[in-house]
Amino acid sequence: MAIITPFDNYLDLVEAARELAIHPQSLRRLIKQKKIPATLFAGKYLIERDKLEMFKSNYDPRPGRKPIRRLL
Repeated sequence: MAIITPFDNYLDLVEAARELAIHPQSLRRLIKQKKIPATLFAGKYLIERDKLEMFKSNYDPRPGRKPIRRLL
């Protein structure tokens, strides 16, 4: 039987960065830009799994400016 802790619903910075396939420093920058919500707990960022999934569904990890889709 698995023990459930309050932190099971959270990922730390490195785990979340791995999930997004980006560098942890890039994720830290996104957190500081308020693009992804995170909680600072005991000196570590914690990101809720469901919020990470919502962010991941709309996130394009490629660097640079994104092309603008125009309607013709």
